[in-house]
Amino acid sequence: MSSPTTVYRNATVFTGDATVRPQESLAIRGDRILAVGDLDAVRLAAGEDASEVDLGGALVTPGVNEGHAHMMMLGEALTKVQLRDASTVAEVQDRLRAARAAHPDAPRILGVSWRFDLFADGERPTAAMLDEAVPDVPVILDANDLHSIWVNSAALEAIGIDRDTPDPVGGEIVRDEHGDATGFLLETAAIQYGWDYLASVTTDEDQDRFLDNAFAAYLETGVTGATEMSFGRAELAAYSRRLDRDGRLPFPVDAHWLLTATGDHERDLAQIDGIARIRDDVSVRYGDDWLRIVGVKFILDGVIDACTATMRAPYANGALPGPIWEREFALPMAVAADAAGLRLALHAIGDEASTIALDMVQECIRVNGPRADRRPRVEHLEYVADDTIARMAALGVTASMQPVHCDPAVLDNWQAMLGDERALGGFPWHKFRAAGVHLALGTDAPTAPHEAPDNLFIALTAKSALEADRPPYQPERVFTPEQALEAMTLGTAYATCRDGELGRLAAGYRANAVVFAADPLHEAPEALLGTASRLTLVDGGVAHRRVV
Repeated sequence: MSSPTTVYRNATVFTGDATVRPQESLAIRGDRILAVGDLDAVRLAAGEDASEVDLGGALVTPGVNEGHAHMMMLGEALTKVQLRDASTVAEVQDRLRAARAAHPDAPRILGVSWRFDLFADGERPTAAMLDEAVPDVPVILDANDLHSIWVNSAALEAIGIDRDTPDPVGGEIVRDEHGDATGFLLETAAIQYGWDYLASVTTDEDQDRFLDNAFAAYLETGVTGATEMSFGRAELAAYSRRLDRDGRLPFPVDAHWLLTATGDHERDLAQIDGIARIRDDVSVRYGDDWLRIVGVKFILDGVIDACTATMRAPYANGALPGPIWEREFALPMAVAADAAGLRLALHAIGDEASTIALDMVQECIRVNGPRADRRPRVEHLEYVADDTIARMAALGVTASMQPVHCDPAVLDNWQAMLGDERALGGFPWHKFRAAGVHLALGTDAPTAPHEAPDNLFIALTAKSALEADRPPYQPERVFTPEQALEAMTLGTAYATCRDGELGRLAAGYRANAVVFAADPLHEAPEALLGTASRLTLVDGGVAHRRVV
């Protein structure tokens, strides 16, 4: 029996390629695109038995491929106290009191997305601030960028941090003049102490629920694929349970395993062998349609907001931190990963960190030779030097960037920490385009809102999706609608070598598509704000439909 065929007509069909004019219809047979083009030709290809759906002129694109995601963290964040729009410490305290009152039996209170501009000049988060609101159970609050956590005294005790607890490589337990922890954990200290503690008190059922939350939230906003950027054993277990149960995922996921800097060459290199074995085992057990471990993730530096991103010149306060991965450890690790066929995803926010990232790529080419499917990528690139952009083009490195990270509403502290002309030179999308660098756009949720239409709005306008009265940040950087849509679909598929099956609406490709509620090709970008997908298709099946 042949698969059913559906013709979607009366639409603006963006194929994924910015240079190709939109079409008016497409046909899907089973899980594949059958034809795209004018209605008569598509109907001819579909045959007389095809059903038809009138889309009322709506924009149809390939399903959005989320270029940088933390799936389980997003799913968990959706259950936490939301702090992104809190403007004062007092407001944070009020929300924590309300959460405690609403859940008096909760063993802990978790929050997410507090911003550094809560604090006056020179002030930093402390446990005492949180103790005023909730002193009796642990309180653990993720920063907006997920590179630090703010905890109360009960959480410090639960985590086991005292005067003798050492700082991990690449991290800091902030302490007062007496040597006592203040309640602020930076970079790898947040991961190895705070996140590891939470992992120890999280059940399999919790993790499964978090993963379900993330898939549902993304499908609602038009996402039909994601690049997972913090993959580890907990994620592997949760994804495996889902695949064992259903034989598939709600959409394809390409994962980069998160590496840990230990400061020991042998321990570092041992991680690569283990990850390669896990990659091969996952491929044998589940195939490559739904989950692939495609590479490794290096977090080379921190973030500008906390003055932990690695810069060529000091911050306004004089700080000049080094990288989390020093070159002597980073380069041989990169070469080993590359030799094992693991692609590199390199978190680099500061301009010196992105220099190190390209040194790693260049070393891989020198030692292991050229390879067409290497496709290294640098994540974030919030402040990057012009010479680095030119090197990226020459080395074939993808720029993986997140428009929601430069929403003007979250840039006040970012600009203050730089304090000079660098504050006006961030996120230079236009320079990457001019240099011919491949671009892949995502959100890095939950460090920022996960909604694809709002992310697209910022890419098109440089304006704020959070505070409409904010002036745009350096609007000369903006994308055209076609450029942005390509970078959110075909560009992200290219970065993971899925561009032969995803990222296009073309015959033979997997039928992953989204019908937008607003059309930025013909409407003002503001129409995108706050919208969700009208229809999300994964392998031809309806994965989300807006209820009118």
